[in-house]
Amino acid sequence: MRIAAASKFVVLAGALAVVSGCAKRGDIDPTGQGIIQFRSACPIVAIPAHTGDITVFDPPQSRDAAAVDIVANITNLRSSCTPTGEEIHSQATYLVRALRRDPGPARDVDLPVFSTVVRGGTQVIAKRVTTVRLHFAEGSLRAEANGTAAAYVNRAAATLPSDIEQMITKPRRTGDADAALDPLARPEVRAAIQRSSFELLVGFNLTTDQLRYNITR
Repeated sequence: MRIAAASKFVVLAGALAVVSGCAKRGDIDPTGQGIIQFRSACPIVAIPAHTGDITVFDPPQSRDAAAVDIVANITNLRSSCTPTGEEIHSQATYLVRALRRDPGPARDVDLPVFSTVVRGGTQVIAKRVTTVRLHFAEGSLRAEANGTAAAYVNRAAATLPSDIEQMITKPRRTGDADAALDPLARPEVRAAIQRSSFELLVGFNLTTDQLRYNITR
């Protein structure tokens, strides 16, 4: 997947300078001009609501508790981000854990998992569906398997426009006319930040009936 990236940093809630050295998130700017917040260029990695678990029924059309064949969930979602020249490689790892109804013989079960990149909270940039195979050993009720998802972020497209960055990082001192104004309240700043905000979302690729079941159960 190749997408535009989020900006390298943003200074929030009146934070007006990014300082070097040992500065970290939440520090107070030593010049007294605000609180430092850094924003990574890497997409935020998350599991969308109602897609983190799946229930497989046997027979498929039944929704009785006694018909539940397999229940699985995605957990331990973690991400790493590696700069590679003009691009940033973002990778997510996760664990799928499953429980079956009957111990029975050894059995393999394939479950579909999607990974999608979303820009600005609404625009789907790319989507990929893969299969995670779970192996239930003979007599075992439980199985688990690891999965991965990845995206490439274009560094050049990641940077906020210089005028927007200037609005955010401009030093403001007590007594200045705009000292009490939050730059993030400006519509053009909010829009620019939203355009540069990306998420790498991972979840089960559910059917309409499976999603409805998760939402309404």
